[in-house]
Amino acid sequence: MFTGIVEETGAVLAFEQGAAAWSLRLAAQRVRAGLAVGDSVAVNGCCLTVTAFDDEELRFDVLEETRRLTNFRFLRPGSVVNLEKSLSFNGKIGGHFVSGHIDGVGEIEILETRGQDCYLRVRGPKNGGRYLIHKGSIAIDGISLTVAEVEDDAFAVWLIPTTLAVTNLGRRVAGEFVNLEFDLLGKYVEKLLVGRST
Repeated sequence: MFTGIVEETGAVLAFEQGAAAWSLRLAAQRVRAGLAVGDSVAVNGCCLTVTAFDDEELRFDVLEETRRLTNFRFLRPGSVVNLEKSLSFNGKIGGHFVSGHIDGVGEIEILETRGQDCYLRVRGPKNGGRYLIHKGSIAIDGISLTVAEVEDDAFAVWLIPTTLAVTNLGRRVAGEFVNLEFDLLGKYVEKLLVGRST
């Protein structure tokens, strides 16, 4: 589990197809502290298992299914990704509960400054709008954000300067794709209600 509070951004060193899986190598600093092989790290919000690390980089195996269903298929050397270590029980919860299991990919429709604020509008996957509510939570590339507007499968959030500075959203442009994880509560409620009606 994660909180959606990004600790740092990392840079992709390589993302290459291997015999058994894709190999992802990232340069990172802060998330390496206290890390062990087998630990979970959210990379653009996607929960991955650390397979190796040293003083310079982190390494992960990525399944083809994960690459296909996330924005990982667009990763290239130099791509900037958001990183967060998994939640520890003695830590703070500053965002919302994020599982690291991506529900789909969304396309950035608008990312612009409006007055002193930054407005981000994303078109989510078909029928994803059913999990969105005004003032509810959404994880975009692993960043816990509050939904400000909902229109069918599209939604908008407002970004504070810290989010733009600490995460990869400050480098994004319209037309790019982001990983989306909808709030767990909505998905569980839907499952329970469907079970009651059958």
